Order: sequence, then C-alpha cells, then structure tokens
Amino acid sequence: MQYRKLGSTGMEISTLGFGCMRFPYIEGTQTIDEEKTIPMLRRAYELGVNYFDTAFYYCDGNSEVTLGKAVKPFRDKVYLSTKIPVGRVESTADYRKFLEQSLKKLDTDYIDCYHFWSINKDTFDEKMLKYDLLSEAVKAKEEGLIKHISFSFHGNPDDFPYMIERAPMLETLLIQYNILDRSNEKGIEYIASTGRGVIAMGPVGGGRLAAPTELADKIGSVSAKATYELALRFVLGNPNISCALSGMRTIEEVENNVKVMSSDIPFTEEENAKIKESLEDLKKFSDLYCTGCRYCMPCVKNIDIPHIFYLYTLYNVYGLKDHAKAMYKKYCDKLTEEQKDGLVSSCINCGACEKKCPQKLEIREKLKLADSILRP
Repeated sequence: MQYRKLGSTGMEISTLGFGCMRFPYIEGTQTIDEEKTIPMLRRAYELGVNYFDTAFYYCDGNSEVTLGKAVKPFRDKVYLSTKIPVGRVESTADYRKFLEQSLKKLDTDYIDCYHFWSINKDTFDEKMLKYDLLSEAVKAKEEGLIKHISFSFHGNPDDFPYMIERAPMLETLLIQYNILDRSNEKGIEYIASTGRGVIAMGPVGGGRLAAPTELADKIGSVSAKATYELALRFVLGNPNISCALSGMRTIEEVENNVKVMSSDIPFTEEENAKIKESLEDLKKFSDLYCTGCRYCMPCVKNIDIPHIFYLYTLYNVYGLKDHAKAMYKKYCDKLTEEQKDGLVSSCINCGACEKKCPQKLEIREKLKLADSILRP
C-alpha cells in the first residue's frame, strides 16, 4: 500500500480509502450484512488501508455502527472520518448533538476527520456561519473529540477562496474527482496550494468505471489492464490528491483495489497525455451521470432512482443491454406482483429528488427516458 501526507494535518493515510456508503445488505432488507461487511473492513486494514470514511446517514444511518464494530480491535491504528448533516442543523447546539451521536455510534472517544457534510456557498453562509458552527468545531477539537476540521463539497469550487478566508480552521477537503468529471480540478489545486489535504470521492464514477469497458484498450499503451485500475490510477496521478475513496462491497474488490494502489501509481507523462487525448471520447459517458450517492432517496413513491439509473448506465455506457433489460424487468415484475409503489409510472412529479441531487440531474425526465429504453 502507498501512503501520502494529508496536507498539513500530520496524518499519513493510505492512497486507497474505504468509503462506507455502500455496505452490502442482507437480501430483501435494509439491514447491513455484518457477516460480510466486518470481515471485509478488517481485510482492508490487514492489507494496509488506514482511512475509513462514513457519514451520519450512510446505509440508513447504520454505517457508523458497523464501522465502529469492525475497527474496534485496532481503533488507534486507523483514521475514522464521518460527517455532520449540515442541512439538518437548526441551532448552534445541533453541532454537539450530532457529534455526540456519531461518537456513540462509532463507539469511539474521538473522530479523526469530522466533516461539514455536502457544503456549498449557501449552506456555508446559511448554516455554518449563521449558527457559528465553526466555533463549535474549534471547541470540539480543543476538547479532543475531533482531531481535524474537514468539509465535503458539492458546489462551485470558485467559492473556495471566499470560504477559506472565513473558515481558516478547515483542514481537509473531500470532493468528487474522476476521469469522467474533472470539473473540480482547479479547485483541488487551489485547496492543495493552501496546505490543506484533499481526498477524492467517486474515483470510479459511482461504480460506472468498475464494470468492464473498452476504455483502457482505447487509450492504447497505458499501463492499466482494467478500467477500474485506469480510473484509480488517474485520480492518484494528481499530486494534489492524497487518497481516493472506494465504496467496496466484497473482499475481492478490496483485494483488487489494494493491488492497484500498491503499484507505482502515477502515470508517465506519455500516459497522461494519452489519457487527456481520450477525454473527448468520454463525453458519451455523461448522458446520465448519476454517482449513486442516494441523496435523492427516499422517494415518496418508493422509486429506487439510483438503481434504475445504474441499470441505464449498464445499457447505455457498457453496452450490457440484455442484462440491463432483464434486471429492470425483474425489478418491475417484483413491484407489480407485490402491488407496491416503485415503478416509474408511480412518480407524482413532486420534484423532491431533484432538490436533493448534488449533480443537479433532471431526475424526473431521466427516469422516463430510462424506463422507455429498459422496458422490454
């Protein structure tokens, strides 16, 4: 495993971080399958992963609990990251309330990186500044409840100078960056130039680059044998990024990703040039760029929006047309048989999903498109 310094924090973290948003569930339930998840997390630790990232609401609010159980035997040897749901804050006291709940769920005395979750300029102004949450974060750090004050970002990176000027105590950034989406590249460069650490989320495009594609072959002689390897090495080829989070779901995925991250990560100048030349070809990947973050959920009519968009990606991006259609039929047939909501036709056009989508997708229209294509 390769390790890098996380800005000026003094932390040296694994270049592969474990994103704890997509733990496997027991089939047919919303319950984390801990018999699979805990061994997977511990295997990652055995292979050198020392940075684990979760959040208050991941996995229906249970991710922190499972992660805490998994790392309990070696808590002092790993770094735990979690997040306060800033959008739910309605008072200054809410900062400590959410922090204490996360500490209890993780069963730990401290959190290494405590993030203001999913920040943009509006939430920065209307929540963090309005309720003086930054002062609360400083107090928590002074008390040893958190080690570093962090933030995850879903906004315009042009706002970074404004935010850093008003919040110099922010130490690390979590932001989306991958070979499909380089829109945050200049913002990442700016944050790194201030001495702050940067961690990338979505390095394989919310799973879109985890499936087999011809991308690596199209690029030519780039030394990446699989698309997910290309995607991970591309992200870590950026010297301003310390770690790439991957939401792994099986021990095999953990072992494959660790193998990639244990190699010489940065590409050569020639390989970088070939990748950049190929980026124009990637535009076709962006017809419906859902990362699978599930911020749009729950849907009031129980439509599994991320799952439907994932099936559309299988069809449209990877060319797995028969497989995608078969999976969609299975999804629709089960709902029809059980006489439950969840079909695209159940949509009442409320638009709540679109208000919560970090990617600002036109979800309602895209659902209709996906439905029309995937139905047999």
